[in-house]
Amino acid sequence: MQDPASLYRLETDTAIGDLSAPTLLVALGGYLDAGHTQRLLTEHLLATLDHTVVATFDLDQLIDYRARRPMMTFAQDHWVDYADPALILYRLIDDAGSPFLLLTGPEPDYQWERLVESVLTLIKALQVELTVTVHGIPMAVPHTRPISATVHATVPELRSGTPVFGTISLPGSLAALLELRLGELGRRAVGYAVHVPHYLAQADHPAAALYGLGCAREVAGLDLPDAGLHLAVADSEHAIAAELASSADAAEIVAALERQYDARHQPADQDVPIDEAELPSADQLGAELEAFLRDVGRGN
Repeated sequence: MQDPASLYRLETDTAIGDLSAPTLLVALGGYLDAGHTQRLLTEHLLATLDHTVVATFDLDQLIDYRARRPMMTFAQDHWVDYADPALILYRLIDDAGSPFLLLTGPEPDYQWERLVESVLTLIKALQVELTVTVHGIPMAVPHTRPISATVHATVPELRSGTPVFGTISLPGSLAALLELRLGELGRRAVGYAVHVPHYLAQADHPAAALYGLGCAREVAGLDLPDAGLHLAVADSEHAIAAELASSADAAEIVAALERQYDARHQPADQDVPIDEAELPSADQLGAELEAFLRDVGRGN
């Protein structure tokens, strides 16, 4: 393996020891982010919190430009702009004055193990104690019920909730590989796969981003603003309500999901008849997710 440290360049004159932060949030745009959960959360943090660039990565070594061509702007008779892809490590300051790190940019196509090693080098140098990921996954749930997430972590104390899935095989991601390697090193890492209604998977779903923000805030003890996301959630709810009002078929789909959700989450002391045949098992949910990922993968 080539030197992992040569993949990045520090973009500050400040000594790296003075840039330490206990938490790293990883947001690498990959093929799966239902409801654009990760993108909305990342854009919100960068728009609302003070931040500086700590390091940039050499994407020329990591990206297949022909597989996902960057956009360029042509004006009448000449080229005027190029959307240069960038993988950047930011240092942000929360509302209480506490620092944390954000690694964001397109998920690289090449040299995953080398990039993971370079990120691990920075984690050690910046004294990161906890690495956090948040993204959305499509689920057969209605938008009218409380949001939840599948939590995965390298240590038992960071895991919570009842597992939804059994054991399944999924296409990998760089963020997942980083979490795996951190676990092998005995380091703390946690990920939140926020459950997004499958009928909203391709649209912006700010409610999922708001939920993910709350997860990151709680696990890392950060004071993260959320007013902007609350406004976006209100606008989104109005738009969804208008769409359902104009489509009886869509309204019935949501109503069926509500009945299924309520049946699965009824209190144990309530004697409500349930048709167990209508309730998906963990294996069925896993099979549906695997099929969705295969379809998405064909598009990349």
